Amino acid sequence: MADSDFLHWPFFEQRHRDWAARVEAWAAEHAEALSHDTDTDAATIALTRALGEAGLLEAAVPRDGKLDVRMLCIARDILARHAGLADFAFAMAGLGTGSISLFGSQELKDRFLPAVRQGRSLAAFALSEPEAGSDVAALATIAQPDGNDAYRLTGQKTWISNGGIAGHYVAFARTGEAPGAKGLSAFVVPADAPGFSIVERIEVTAPHPLATLSFDGVRVPVENMLGKPGEGFKVAMATLDVFRATVGAAALGFARRALELTVDRASNRKLFGGPLFDQQMSQAAIADSATDVEAAALLVYRAAWLKDQGTPRVSREASMAKLFATEAAQRAADRAVQIHGGLGVTRGHKTEELYREVRALRVYEGASEVQKIIIARAEKDRHGQTTG
Repeated sequence: MADSDFLHWPFFEQRHRDWAARVEAWAAEHAEALSHDTDTDAATIALTRALGEAGLLEAAVPRDGKLDVRMLCIARDILARHAGLADFAFAMAGLGTGSISLFGSQELKDRFLPAVRQGRSLAAFALSEPEAGSDVAALATIAQPDGNDAYRLTGQKTWISNGGIAGHYVAFARTGEAPGAKGLSAFVVPADAPGFSIVERIEVTAPHPLATLSFDGVRVPVENMLGKPGEGFKVAMATLDVFRATVGAAALGFARRALELTVDRASNRKLFGGPLFDQQMSQAAIADSATDVEAAALLVYRAAWLKDQGTPRVSREASMAKLFATEAAQRAADRAVQIHGGLGVTRGHKTEELYREVRALRVYEGASEVQKIIIARAEKDRHGQTTG
């Protein structure tokens, strides 16, 4: 039985509990079943379509443009516990449209959001480049004016989720209003735009659709810009401010599943004439994972609650949530593998799958080391120290 006690914490309202029950019911029936297609692209498309048809993408792509971060986190927590690819499909619908929801004109919202909300189209967020991942200020893709009504984008993006199957890409490029991060702008680029192409598909430990993208003088109308020229960094950070805590929520879901598997294995596996659970080291592993889960949940849902309360910036809290939850999930998955012994490293066993799924969360949307930098700088500011 999935733990739902946390839904009675003060962070939540009845509508969040109702939402959790709805997501849980869908996930129990569809998440794992639709995730096991050997074709990762096909499985991702099928999951997105099913989530849309069930109305669950309404939370990721809200009609009123108001993202409820607690609802996003609850969904990712539940979906990840059932199947990593189901969580991925839900998350990318939100991340790939979040910048449009937050900064897009009504025309852009009307043109791109309904199809994603309904699960008929996939979305992507194209920020990382071969030489610029966590260091956004180092982006090299350029957007040059083409007359008064368009820009032409030239450059490459890589590690882009939904790359190759998305209907549109929110891409960030250098427009040069100022040096570094202040000279970036954000654009919505349709997948069928002339000059846009997929350079390669990227295979990773836990199968997800990833690709390297090429922009070869892609002409993008000025009305496809999100925000104003030079506001690309603001657009990117505001979007990540919403979704960074949800990565922690996905990690939390993986950790919950790892804990369930650990308790089940320890309770049912016999060792030296009794249950494995009777060994003190097994009890220690369970206690450590249970504590990690509870602490991660508190950090994740605090960050989500603060954002929903209108706190202007939650970078510190969201970074703490992502850092702790992803590292805790890795520990919980490792304990689950260890207590399963040979089964834990057997291809196709759920514990082995969890171990592979969890690892990427410590890297994407800001690696753990980057989260520590963000947190440390925030602490310096909180203590009134100037950055030298």
